[in-house]
This record gives sequence, C-alpha cells and structure tokens, in this order.
Amino acid sequence: MAKDFYKVLGISRGASDDEIKKAYRKLALKYHPDKNNTPQAEERFKEIAEAYEVLSDKKKREIYDQFGEDGLKNGGTGTSGSPGGDNYYHGDPRATFEQFFGSANPFGIFFGNNDPSGMFEHTVFMGGNEEDYYQQLGGGAFRSQSFNNVQPPSRKRQIQDPPIEHDLYVTLEEIDKGCVRKMKISRMSLAQGGNQFKQEKVLNINVKPGWKAGTKITFPREGDQSTGKIPADIVFIIRDKPHPIFKRDGSDLKYTSQISLKQALCGTTISVPTLQGDRVQINTFGEIIKPTTVKHISGRGLPYPREPNRRGDLHVNFEIKFPDTLNSSCKELLNEILPA
Repeated sequence: MAKDFYKVLGISRGASDDEIKKAYRKLALKYHPDKNNTPQAEERFKEIAEAYEVLSDKKKREIYDQFGEDGLKNGGTGTSGSPGGDNYYHGDPRATFEQFFGSANPFGIFFGNNDPSGMFEHTVFMGGNEEDYYQQLGGGAFRSQSFNNVQPPSRKRQIQDPPIEHDLYVTLEEIDKGCVRKMKISRMSLAQGGNQFKQEKVLNINVKPGWKAGTKITFPREGDQSTGKIPADIVFIIRDKPHPIFKRDGSDLKYTSQISLKQALCGTTISVPTLQGDRVQINTFGEIIKPTTVKHISGRGLPYPREPNRRGDLHVNFEIKFPDTLNSSCKELLNEILPA
C-alpha cells in the first residue's frame, strides 16, 4: 500500500517547511525508542523519519506530490524500471534524528546519561516542555533543514557546570493537595563588564498532587555564572517528610491501629483517621484479628501523579497488645474456654 507521508506527519499537503519541521520535531521526540517503549514506537519512529526526509527535500517532495511513492522508487517518472530511485530514503531513522537535533542522544541534556528509560516522567523542567527546554539550551539543534543539507554548528560548545541539587521535604498533606513552595536562592551573576555580583531570587516550586519521592524539579541556568561557562541548573528533589501517623507506599498509605487481645478475639469498632481529616469506622465483630490482618479502605490514599482524580488505598495494619501478666484464675478460665 502506498504511503501517505502527509498523513504520517499529521499535516496538510500545502504545509510549509516550518510546519513540516515542527511536525517532525514533535513526533520524533514522542516516538523515539529510547523514550517510548511501546511496541509500535520503533516502526512509527522510522515512518516519521522517512516522511520527513521526503517532504523536507524540495525535489523529492515535487516527485512525491506528482507520482507518489512509486515515483520516488522509479526515479521520478512514475513508471517502473527507471534507475536511481530505490535509494530515496537511507533507512536510518536515528541518523535523521541526529542530524535534526544535532545529537544522537539529546535526552542526555535532561538526564546526563545514555539511559533515559523510565526517568523522564519523574523530571520536571520549569517554564516549558521538553521542546522549550531544548530551545532554552539554545543551540542550533532546532535550526534544522533537510537531512541532506544540514551543516554542523561552527560555534564552540560552552561548558556547563554540574547541576546544584537540593532536597525539598514536603508533608503528606502537601502531597495530597499539592502546594507552591517558595525558595529563596543566592547566585553569582556576571555584569556586562565581566564582574561578578551577588543576586537574590525567589523560585516558585509548584508541587503537584501525588508527586513521588525522588521527583526532580529543574530550574535551567539558575546557578552561579562564571566567565566562559553556562550557569548550572538548580534541581530540587522531592523528599517525604516523616508523618506521625501514616507511612507512604507509593500512592498508598499505611496506618497501624493498636488493639487489645480481647478486642482482637472478640471484635471491636475501630475509628481510622484519614489524611483528609475525617475518620472511617471499621467493624471487626464476627472475626478474629491476627497480627497479619490488613484492612483496606479504597480511595483514601494519595492521588496518582498522572491521574490526580484517582487515589491509592489506605491499608490498616494491627498491633495487638498482650497483657503483661495473668492471674491463676484467668489462666484456668482461658484453659477451659480456648481451644487446644
């Protein structure tokens, strides 16, 4: 079946060069196999590269618009047997990606390594999405042309100091509802004459509901600036502040209820506190509570980071308090009542 390259990129047949580049940039970042581990990502990534290489080349696009894919394969005549058309696409989508973005691994800008799998969802760049951040880092990565016409950047690459990391401790109540934390920083900046001066700034950190410990919030280039270097990024890492009642397990919460041996064996009503401030009653009459017993209260945990309208569960564990001593009459009675 003939390929519709315009449909692959999601653009109209009259799309401009800028629209073609914008469509490729968006889709290539979305379906790059190093970031997208869905089964269809690899094939989709290749289709996007092939479509971009044809439509971004004026001559190939003219042939494609007139004769379709067969015209490209048959040397631009639309008839079979014409030489020279089989190589209209080199077949290496990663090479296309590298030429467009100026790097085989632009994700290293975000992660600082060659293995971004799974980490992107836990990193937040303030002030824009990943495309904006590439543009903030400024280079010629987004000044793309057709694959065959790209020229390597001639400017010397500046060195950036390593990121400055700070732990940001937040309470479970703040994670439950989300919050804005204001952090005052002091940084050294450069004046026009090259002299350093001290600058103070307040950074607003928008903590989203349900964010997990380890989530990183990055403020690009907000660190100290020294001559000839790009200012370091400032990174805040979410940490859970210990809670007096609850323990966190992902989006679930754990609560331990203390009950007596009599309550464990004979039943009781337990009033369980929640992070939202109300209480939920649990009736254990008719059952025996063991040290391994766990009760689950659905939807009373923390919001899911990607689905804040859904919540984890509240798990209630039990700590059974045994008596320190028993008198002889109690022992005799228990001997008679309790099964062997």
